[in-house]
Amino acid sequence: MVTFALLEALALTGAVYGGILLWLHPVLTDWSEAFTILGQALTLSFCFIVGLYYNDLYDSRIVRSLSGFVPRLVQALGVAMLLLVGLYVLYPKARIAEGPLVSSVLVMVGLLLVLRAIWYRLMHHPAFAERVLIVGAGPLARRLIETIEASPHAGYRIVGLVDDTEIVEGPPLRYPIYGPLHSLVKIAESARANRIIVAMNERRGRLPMDQLLEAEARGIPVEDGLRTYEQLTQKLAIETLTPSLLIFSGGFIETRFHATARRLVSLAVAAVGLVLTAPLMAIIALAIKLDSRGPALFVQDRVGRWGRPFKLLKFRTMTPCEGATSEWVQDNEDRVTRAGRLLRKFRLDELPQFINIVRGDMNLVGPRPHPASNAALFAERIPYYVLRTGIRPGVTGWAQIRHGYANNLEEEIEKMRYDLYYIQHLSFWFDIRILIDTVKIVLFGRGSQVADAYPSARLGGMEPVPAPSAGLRRRTLDAPPRARR
Repeated sequence: MVTFALLEALALTGAVYGGILLWLHPVLTDWSEAFTILGQALTLSFCFIVGLYYNDLYDSRIVRSLSGFVPRLVQALGVAMLLLVGLYVLYPKARIAEGPLVSSVLVMVGLLLVLRAIWYRLMHHPAFAERVLIVGAGPLARRLIETIEASPHAGYRIVGLVDDTEIVEGPPLRYPIYGPLHSLVKIAESARANRIIVAMNERRGRLPMDQLLEAEARGIPVEDGLRTYEQLTQKLAIETLTPSLLIFSGGFIETRFHATARRLVSLAVAAVGLVLTAPLMAIIALAIKLDSRGPALFVQDRVGRWGRPFKLLKFRTMTPCEGATSEWVQDNEDRVTRAGRLLRKFRLDELPQFINIVRGDMNLVGPRPHPASNAALFAERIPYYVLRTGIRPGVTGWAQIRHGYANNLEEEIEKMRYDLYYIQHLSFWFDIRILIDTVKIVLFGRGSQVADAYPSARLGGMEPVPAPSAGLRRRTLDAPPRARR
């Protein structure tokens, strides 16, 4: 989708540039005039691209058809126009709004509709999808099927599964199951597969290495199901990970340079943020005091780096209560104050955490710190929880923008998958992406973009499958497969 976004931006810039050139300047007198027109075209295109991005129109998991694109395009136009007005107010001499503005907007909208109609048609057309054969029929294979079906933009079309077991666990599948594994190459050629994905939970003694090597030699790429799942969902399937895989993966280790750079950036942003938001925080504190009884700040013990506790600061959004209470958001909805609902919607209750950053408790980006009261439970029930505490927690993080609040242990495990993915892929540009998405969430007052608009995105973990179903036996290569319904 990134490549498509770049091509779309170039197409929009070219169309607007050509339109302005033909409308106002059929003959250019000098190069400076050409660069002025190019600047106008680039500015208009930039505003449009930002509007599209902030309305999730570059997220194929959310918008998967032209019918879903059009309503959000109207919102994107509104964002683009606001940006243009803001730029014109700041830089009136830049001549941003000069020329056939309305005509340029109409050209861009028409071009966008044409490009997206083509894109969505290609995205869903079977002829342009890669024919995929999945090796395995266990929990990982089933979750991978679910993920591929929910990701039409990935360009995969499942043609069947290959498995050696007599009984295939779980509910009926709607794809044919072939066998045996030692006929994998013959099965792949018979099914005209373009790619083989290995999604076996238990591989020792079962993986047909000679067949996989032969498939590679015949030009059929072979890839790991865990890696495919990770690329499509941008989270880790922690239930299928092994300690050796994590140790030798090369991830989960933050270099000294990266840690120092992240710390310096976090300190700089926190210092500037404290100065710029001080008047706003004073107004928020006053509103909290006027709205309900109790202090303006809420202080809670949270788990920091290496499990060390620290005092996290937030604006209070609930009415105070006596005694221990649940930490889950859904159990405390009745306690949220009127001011608190507004603060939570736009994440303004997190502003005091700039102080935590300056103290050294947190960074700007990282896994959200868990309440200390839940730490023992999470360490016991969530696999590889210790890896999460290897870096400083953050005000915002990958799990926060992809999932939002957690309301039970299962959702905490789901967020853990995103946290581990973030830790494994630590980079400066990943942090920038998270910050940009965080701004989008704050400006539009959204909880979890994906979870709100696309509920199945919260799936994708490796939860235990139901008990084995009798009668779901494999098909050999000699027996034609039947689609499972």
